[in-house]
Amino acid sequence: MEIIKKLTGLTKKYPHPVVALGMFDGVHLGHAAVIGHAVDVAKTIGGTALVFTFSNHPLTVIAPDDAPLMIGSKNLRREIFDGLGVDVLIEIPFTKDFSRKSPEEFLELLQEKIAPAYVVTGPNYTFGRFGRGNGRLLLREAHAYGFKAEVCQAFTVDRKIVSSTRIRALIAAGDLAGANELLGRNFTYAGEVVNGDRRGRKLGFPTANLEISDKRAMLPNGAYVVRVKVRGQDFNGIANIGDNPTFKAQRRRLEVFIDNFSGDIYGEEIFVGFVSKLRDEKIFASVDDLKAQLNEDLRIMRNATSD
Repeated sequence: MEIIKKLTGLTKKYPHPVVALGMFDGVHLGHAAVIGHAVDVAKTIGGTALVFTFSNHPLTVIAPDDAPLMIGSKNLRREIFDGLGVDVLIEIPFTKDFSRKSPEEFLELLQEKIAPAYVVTGPNYTFGRFGRGNGRLLLREAHAYGFKAEVCQAFTVDRKIVSSTRIRALIAAGDLAGANELLGRNFTYAGEVVNGDRRGRKLGFPTANLEISDKRAMLPNGAYVVRVKVRGQDFNGIANIGDNPTFKAQRRRLEVFIDNFSGDIYGEEIFVGFVSKLRDEKIFASVDDLKAQLNEDLRIMRNATSD
């Protein structure tokens, strides 16, 4: 998948572009349906499947105090796009200047830079200043800008619309199964491995430590069964979210024990997919009690992930 980070020099470069428009935070089932439809149309017409999105949420510029927690990281989103069959990702910063564009100016930009054959959106997509552009306007004006437009129907599960807002609420409430169902995959936290205090190594459970960003959605504290992608390979593991109360005065972080893996991965990005919850966070009376619990967590995890 080709990644374009700025529009400069991008002038009608791709044959018969089919453009999926959206923020696509988390790339949930509804997003995947929109992108999947764009990919299918591109295949049908012998065209190019593109996603046009922003590297930051528009609300971070328009109303920073109202900006939502992001469900996934930039690299995770890119990986999912690639897996959906997207040929080209146009991922540009949303700026104050961009926020001032009228709906018509945005459509002119698409026409000038990409010249889409088709534009595909979800039912709640808005564009242009104050969000005045919507699906109705897109369908009405598409011909004038030289493309066909399609607005996909809302994607529902149990008769409820799948949305990023709904998924954020499930994650915050600790409903991992519910969040995973709407995402169509495991909720995943991606981040760079940082130095920790190495207590896990002394206990026989070396961990990869990730900082938890206050701009990202995260599950409540506790221990979880996870699938970890490291250097393109998948491993089972145990993750703990918390501030390590047994040892006190620790900043909230994500600690991941990767089963059957050894190696120095400091500074590398890993993807931690949450499968199920093991238990709530606990304060242990002694290091021996903590070690016993970790061994029990490992036994449960291995039983749960065995073929």
